Amino acid sequence: MLNQDLIILIVQIIAALGVVVSVIYLGLQIKQQNIITKAQFGHSLTQRLYERYFLSAKDQEFSKFLSKDWSGTDLEDYEYWRITLWINTILVDLFDTYDQHRKNLVDSTHLKMRVTLLKTGLMKTKMGEPTWRIWRQARDPEFIAWFEQEFFGGPLEDIEDSRNLEWETLN
Repeated sequence: MLNQDLIILIVQIIAALGVVVSVIYLGLQIKQQNIITKAQFGHSLTQRLYERYFLSAKDQEFSKFLSKDWSGTDLEDYEYWRITLWINTILVDLFDTYDQHRKNLVDSTHLKMRVTLLKTGLMKTKMGEPTWRIWRQARDPEFIAWFEQEFFGGPLEDIEDSRNLEWETLN
């Protein structure tokens, strides 16, 4: 009878070790899957950005438009609309990247790259702030505070700018 109890004890120990090894293996698999998921998000964000750059470089007419002085007053109405659409494109990309970064799915380099792009002056154009004001309503307070500090030096309510009056006259 003692041998049977010993055998049962050994089987229970082996089963317990099997469970521990399985849990460790599962943890490693989850960690590896998280790394893969992060890499996929990072790759898709980078791919989207490079695709936009490539298509812009390929389109001579659009490249000419991008190289214009957007702070000038000699722009046509349709060009202001194009500027707004371009800023929208950049902002949506920034929103996605910020959200993925906040969830730790992409590292900060992806976010920094997009912030740098917007800091080239896009948000300082005549259409920058008004375009942001449209999107502002759809973002959470934490993002709004971060964005406005990053691009406008503080909350928009504290910034008096005649561009706001110009925007109102366009409607």
